[in-house]
Amino acid sequence: MRVFVAGATGVLGRRVVRQLVARGHVAVGLTRSESGDATVRSLGGEPRRADLFDADALARAAEGCSVVIHAATAIPTKVRTRPKDWDMNDRIRREGTRALTTAAGRVGAGAYLQQSVVWAVRGLEGALFDEDAPPAGDPILASALEGERIARDAGAKHGFRAAILRCGGFYSADGWHTRILAESLFRGRPVLVDGGTAVWSWLHAEDAASAFVAASEWPKRGVWHVVDDRPASLREFLGLLAEKLGTRPPRQVSRSLLRLFVGRYTAGLLAASFPTSNARFRSDFRWTASFPTFEKGLGEVVAAWRSEGFPGRQVPRTRGG
Repeated sequence: MRVFVAGATGVLGRRVVRQLVARGHVAVGLTRSESGDATVRSLGGEPRRADLFDADALARAAEGCSVVIHAATAIPTKVRTRPKDWDMNDRIRREGTRALTTAAGRVGAGAYLQQSVVWAVRGLEGALFDEDAPPAGDPILASALEGERIARDAGAKHGFRAAILRCGGFYSADGWHTRILAESLFRGRPVLVDGGTAVWSWLHAEDAASAFVAASEWPKRGVWHVVDDRPASLREFLGLLAEKLGTRPPRQVSRSLLRLFVGRYTAGLLAASFPTSNARFRSDFRWTASFPTFEKGLGEVVAAWRSEGFPGRQVPRTRGG
């Protein structure tokens, strides 16, 4: 199988390329530079240069691919964000999806996979929810749901199977947002709001990648939530991370005070709950998580950090896609 991966040099995309190659597939990675080419080659993939917003160039790059994966993002690598900081990520979700689905149609791909996020929809007052839950109503997440719609409409138009994989809260040793949490714990900065009772559905980046590989090998139409086996509170997650790092327990502050440190949006996200389940995806794609709970996943993350002497060094600004 020949698979085209947009976002091939990001935290998720690198893992998708590596896992596809390990399973005997040809992974064609979209790149923008010589360093990107080198990254894709180092993973065993074939780099192809193209602009994510140029459907013609994408079609030439994806020629011969039977599956197209949209794993590109531009998540801001800063704690305190403003709406305009999300402009490029919104453009990737909207214009990038239009261009990439057009290219998928032109090359005759049989399947198209779109990365999304589980918190784009939400249960009532933090209740457990599934793939059929209503939109969360957050303006910053509107582009995620619009990207999903664009992908579904394009699948109906061009005849390919459009699969939407809504991923949980990513964490990994090389992910900027995981590293900044560790850095904050190391420096004693506040990271918990209102006691950290918000419940998240977590997902190790390796398991996110294996989900995309599974959906590539068993292409279907639909929407699925890709998370680990047990939602857990931020207090549990960050408490264990602090314990493994040997730092003081995470500092707790009120939401109003936390806004002064991280801004309104990040403070609101840290207070929001999005507990969901991987049951539908696990059943439909015969998938199991290698890190079924954050306890096991954080062990791998901290072991990787220890080998490089982190935290305590400057946090590299690695984007998610």
